Amino acid sequence: MNAMSDNHIWLFDTTLRDGGQTRGVDFSVSDKIAISQALDEFGIDYVEAGWPGANPTDDQFFEKPPILKKSSLVAFGMTRRGGRSTENDPGFNAIINAKTDATCLVGKTWDFHVNTALNISMDENLKMIKESLQAASARGREPMFDCEHYFDGFKANSDFALECVKAAFDGGARWIILCDTNGGTLTDDVFEIVSKTKSFLPQANIGIHCHNDIGLAVANSIAAIKAGARQVQGTINGLGERCGNADLITLIPTLMMKLGYKTSIPEEKISKLLSLSRMVDDRLNLVPNSHAPYVGSAAFAHKGGLHASAAQKDPRTYEHIPPETVGNERSFVISDQIGRSNVLARFSEVGIEIPEDDIRIERLIRDIKEKEYNGWSFDSAEASFELLARKALGQVPDYFTIGRFRVTDERRFNAKGELVVESEATAAITIGSHTQYEVEYGNGPVHAIDKAIRKALIQFYPSLGNIDLIDFKVRILEPHEGQKGTGAVTRVLIEFKDEHDLIWRTVGVSTNIIDASVMALSDGMVWKLMNDGANHASI
Repeated sequence: MNAMSDNHIWLFDTTLRDGGQTRGVDFSVSDKIAISQALDEFGIDYVEAGWPGANPTDDQFFEKPPILKKSSLVAFGMTRRGGRSTENDPGFNAIINAKTDATCLVGKTWDFHVNTALNISMDENLKMIKESLQAASARGREPMFDCEHYFDGFKANSDFALECVKAAFDGGARWIILCDTNGGTLTDDVFEIVSKTKSFLPQANIGIHCHNDIGLAVANSIAAIKAGARQVQGTINGLGERCGNADLITLIPTLMMKLGYKTSIPEEKISKLLSLSRMVDDRLNLVPNSHAPYVGSAAFAHKGGLHASAAQKDPRTYEHIPPETVGNERSFVISDQIGRSNVLARFSEVGIEIPEDDIRIERLIRDIKEKEYNGWSFDSAEASFELLARKALGQVPDYFTIGRFRVTDERRFNAKGELVVESEATAAITIGSHTQYEVEYGNGPVHAIDKAIRKALIQFYPSLGNIDLIDFKVRILEPHEGQKGTGAVTRVLIEFKDEHDLIWRTVGVSTNIIDASVMALSDGMVWKLMNDGANHASI
């Protein structure tokens, strides 16, 4: 394969590996599965999911990785260690034995690091690169090589940096990725060094991996592509160590819509860009960057005055693209306008058929906007969105009502002198004309109230006994202008899985965390019953 001969750019996402080095970001296994599946659905070519053997989360993920339909799953790690053979390096073998389609190995290409950090000869470093890639290829993995500190190394000793590229190529690397690891290289230098590397080894497939320490990661990635690179590595929303990585959310539409490059992402999927960005933020409890290019809430916002007046006459006066092409929306001051086409597209996703001129759509749009203003987020809570829509259309059976509930926590020492912290929940659940009262204990208030609610419901809806809560996230949202600090609300996102490994997500918002949790729990149970085609209990 010589990928550099055409206009196609291969997209390599390292959110789940490099993005995991972001301060305050910790991926759970369920996060990694959900995000990798979302990237696969979006059309990313390579999804780098982590480093086998590096930590328990990655070990658990790679033990049973998700099956992706379009994307190649990638395991990351170092070449073999100096003084070891590839067969006699357990850490290296954990990487190339991972159940993945491809392996991306990283090695030194700056003589300063070889001499100082590794304390080995440069000849040994070249052997480590070549032999490691040969071993990965022999395991049936697509072999790739990340040239760590390549641009600094090229400036210091271009001959050695190029020897490292040649060693990777001779080892069978399908992709050789040039990394601006310190993120301090200027754009002109990136273009020049990539061009020289391409001229040195024109038959190699070159990629680019930029960090954003001087704010040039996206610009440098584009410069590298113009110089001949045909794979670009980055993260969703620019996550990453220090100042982050090249932001794929910015790069993808720029490459496709501004520069005319092709990718594996179908054109119609570009309208899902905002949803993908928000989904990752929601999974990680991060506040979206309102000023992010393309997907920020302010990206197409027009304040009063000349700009707003002109944009209302013709949006092209102050917008570089129509916002709906990336799933965003135009707004004027605070009167946000969610697009009818966006709502209809979401309806199509969940199988709701409704005429475009149905007046109920406008009411639903107003409801969605009001809820989002008050803290709700439906990008990662597709089950709650579907319920909201179907309730507006009268399509959700009246399965049950959660009435009064109470939760108390107790901290005590048992007869053995062991510390016990336990929650007790009572709940009143109405099914038809019957109200059921139940009490349950749990490891925390949400666990206890979930058990109490389901205890009341299972005798009428047995399938609810087959669902598990596999993830629970809480975010405290800032109050709106004019509200007191106590006016801040809590958003709870819950992820469920049933006996068929079907996964769905719900959201709840309230000033009280337990109330928000009960909202999300209720949605999760109602969605399960509706998806199963259950009839409401007749009592």
